[in-house]
Amino acid sequence: MDFFNYLINGFTKTFIRDSRYLVFLKGIGNTLIIAVFATLMGVVLGTLVAVVKVLHNQTGKLKILNAIGEVYSTVIRGTPVVVQLLIAYNIIFVFSNNPVLVGTLTFGFNSGAYVSEIMRGGILAVDKGQTEAGRSLGLSGTTTMFRIVFPQALKSILPSIGNEFISLLKETSVIGYLGVVDLTKAAERVITRTADVYFPYISIAIIYLVMVLGLSALFKKLEKRLAKSDKR
Repeated sequence: MDFFNYLINGFTKTFIRDSRYLVFLKGIGNTLIIAVFATLMGVVLGTLVAVVKVLHNQTGKLKILNAIGEVYSTVIRGTPVVVQLLIAYNIIFVFSNNPVLVGTLTFGFNSGAYVSEIMRGGILAVDKGQTEAGRSLGLSGTTTMFRIVFPQALKSILPSIGNEFISLLKETSVIGYLGVVDLTKAAERVITRTADVYFPYISIAIIYLVMVLGLSALFKKLEKRLAKSDKR
């Protein structure tokens, strides 16, 4: 009975009193905005870097772009995302008053370095005969890549992109370093008013878990549909 009363009291203090649920809703909104747009940015950047690397290996051209891509991947993958956030906010975008935008851009650049390797692996997994067939039809290397090879690679790497989105969703929990009210920051703000650390932290853990499970189920359903379309 005491535990039940604790749950009711904790829920009331954390979410109901002073409409504190609005703080969590704002945190969920910022978390999803950053994760969605950072993933989209990461896919675009990762695709460009991967295509440049593959074309460079195949043709020996694009040396400068390939070198830039290598430096970008090495630096981003070799440094913690928290450090990247602090550098972006306090040095690169020091004049910006929009920490959500800064966080989105930083996570997008971070994601792009990892997506590039996912993309490159997907492109290399496509049968070389597809490239040879495109070239035999008179298509350039770039046209063959984007019209024939890349669409096939994209289909096979969609599950990995889904996993990248889920990873980003969880990684955004450090965006509070910039003062952005995400889920973690929302819990901390409520804690300063309730002096109860247990219920807010457990609550956001459950919220993250529910979002991740929901997204995982959605991506699995998408993967099954893609598998069925391949069989037809």
